[in-house]
Amino acid sequence: MDKEVNQVVVIGASAGGKDALKKLVAQFPPDFPAPVFIVRHISAEASGHTLVKDLNDSGSLACVQAKHEQAFTRGCIYLAPSDHHMLIEQGRILVTKGARENRSRPAIDPLFRSAAVAYGNRVIGIILTGYLDDGTSGMAAIKRCGGICIAQDPNDAAYPDMPQSVIANVGADYCLPVAGMGAVLSEVLGREPPPKTEIPDDIKIEARIAQRVVSDVPTVEALGDQVPVSCPECGGSLWEMAAGEVPRYRCHTGHAFTALSLLAEQTDKIQETLWVALRLFEERQHLLVRMSKNQTGNASSSVARRAHDSQVHIERIRAMLQASDESLKDAG
Repeated sequence: MDKEVNQVVVIGASAGGKDALKKLVAQFPPDFPAPVFIVRHISAEASGHTLVKDLNDSGSLACVQAKHEQAFTRGCIYLAPSDHHMLIEQGRILVTKGARENRSRPAIDPLFRSAAVAYGNRVIGIILTGYLDDGTSGMAAIKRCGGICIAQDPNDAAYPDMPQSVIANVGADYCLPVAGMGAVLSEVLGREPPPKTEIPDDIKIEARIAQRVVSDVPTVEALGDQVPVSCPECGGSLWEMAAGEVPRYRCHTGHAFTALSLLAEQTDKIQETLWVALRLFEERQHLLVRMSKNQTGNASSSVARRAHDSQVHIERIRAMLQASDESLKDAG
C-alpha cells in the first residue's frame, strides 16, 4: 500500500461511457497523484478486459481489473469487474457479490459511498454519461462528507440522464465537458487536503451493507420507514430511506433502488409476467379449439365459448404489450 495515498478519485459511467472514459484518462499525467476507481455498468456476461485494454491504450496510467483485498497506489486505474461491486477501504479494494443496486452490479453508488466513508472530504467524485440515476445517491454521500463533485455537462454526454440527476439533486462543484476535466482534477488535487470530517452514521451503515457485513431488518429499519411496496428482485418488503433528496428504497437482503430504477425494474417484471400470461392463454386457447372439434352439442358450445374468452384475453394482453413497447419508443 502506498502510505501517501490521502486523496482518491472515483468515477461512474454507464451508456456511452467507454468513449467518455477514454477521453478522460487520456488527460491524466504519468505522475497523477491519486488512485482512480471506475465503475462502468456492464453485463454479467462481459469480461471487462476490452475496456481495460482501451484505457491502457488511451493514456499514460496503468489500468487493471480490481481484485479482492488488492492494495492500491497512486497513479493507477482500477476497474470494477463484471457482476461484482467494487468498494474501497483505507488502502485496499473490496470486490463483493452483494445485492444489486439500481438494477446493476457493479453499481456506482456503492463505490462512491465506500469512498466517502474511507476518505471523507478527500474524495473527488466524477459522474459521466448514462441512463437513469445511478451515482446520484453515492455522489450525495460524497458531498455530505465534504468531497468534491464533478459532473459531465449534459450537453456533452451521449446519454445525459445520470449527470443531469446529480446536478439537479446534489449540485455539482464543477459541470463541464469531459475534455476540460483533466485540468480541473489537476487543480483540485494540487490543493492542500482539508482536515478529515465526521462521517454520518447512515452512510456508514449503507457502506457496511454493500460489504455484506450487515443485512437484516433492524439495520434497514434504522435507515427509514417500511412502505407497502415489495422488492422486485426478491419479493421482500422495502423501506424508504430517510436521508437524501432523491427517494430511495432498500430491502433487508440488500437490494437498493432509486424511485426511477425501482419503477424501471417493476416495468420489466410486469412485461415478463405479461409474456408468460400470453403464452399460457395462447396454449389454453389452442387446446380448447382442439377439444371443441371432438365435442358435440352443448359440450362443444361450452368449449368454444371458453376458447373465445381466451382469445379475448390474448388480444388484451397483446394490446398492453404493444402499448408498453410504444411508450418505450417514445421515451427513447
